[in-house]
Amino acid sequence: MAKLPKIKIIALAVSTMGIALAAGHFMTMNKGKRVVVVTPTIQQAPTIKETLASVTSEPTEELQVTDITMTSALPVAPATAFEAAVLPQAPVEQVALQDAPVVTMPTEEPTPAFSCEYALTATPSAAAMVSLKLDAPCMPNERFTIHHNGMMFTDATNDEGSREIMVPALSQSPIFIVAFANGEGAVAGTELSSFEYYDRVVVQWKGESGLRIHALEYESDYGDAGHVWAESTHDVSDAATGEGGFMTRLGAPDMGEGLTAEVYTFPSGLAPRAGEILLQVEAEVNTGNCGRDIEAQSIQLSEDGTLKVQDLTLSIPECTAVGDFLVLKNLLNDLKIAQN
Repeated sequence: MAKLPKIKIIALAVSTMGIALAAGHFMTMNKGKRVVVVTPTIQQAPTIKETLASVTSEPTEELQVTDITMTSALPVAPATAFEAAVLPQAPVEQVALQDAPVVTMPTEEPTPAFSCEYALTATPSAAAMVSLKLDAPCMPNERFTIHHNGMMFTDATNDEGSREIMVPALSQSPIFIVAFANGEGAVAGTELSSFEYYDRVVVQWKGESGLRIHALEYESDYGDAGHVWAESTHDVSDAATGEGGFMTRLGAPDMGEGLTAEVYTFPSGLAPRAGEILLQVEAEVNTGNCGRDIEAQSIQLSEDGTLKVQDLTLSIPECTAVGDFLVLKNLLNDLKIAQN
């Protein structure tokens, strides 16, 4: 009788011993608890005779496969899928949308818009001046033109749409008009009790003209204390006390083709001494006006209370003459001052 290989014997012994140890461990670890005892079924190892028989058995015959039928992996539609569908017998009706005619048209609602108030106030001030205050909140940083008795100048509102300007009046009951580019504006007027004591002259122009009024009070010369012009405007307080005149420049300097006005005021009705005020207009030749014609206008209050207006067209020399001056002596009438 052949012996079993030693490795099989050891494996059989170990498997039998493992089952016994597992049962003992299960019983020991579950004291005091409900214990279910399972009896394992042990498979008997094959005998030596059976093992030898399996080794010496004859090989089986090879299986022959015949009559193989090829099939497709794709699905096949049922035969009824190609039969004609049965439609309902009722015909299809076409429906058209018909609206009733509109008899009355709906009323159009007005488009909402932001309201804008343009307010202008005129307050009398010293030396027959008027303080103008413009409020147009919806027109910030917008240019406008002020009109007063033929005098015109261009200015602009600030970030809040307002502006305050001191303007020399040209009548005892002055009316001021503010006009914006959109056609909107405001009007204001006031009354002046001291207007009759002051003489005024105006020179106005558009764009860069180089024009300046020069007033030589009481036989003063250029550069003297009595020389009043853009570089030495003097003060309103001098006129209020009758000591001398002052110059006012109206219009924003950086407006570009804006309207500018220069106004000279002298307190003829308050002057403590008699004398003469020489008035002349000069035009400086500069790079902004050289080689072209400039248009200007003068306004002067006459003795009978009316305004004398003169239009001027001046041909400026070529740009080689930049820095020269043109003197216009007959555009304005000199003032004759009587002692009061």
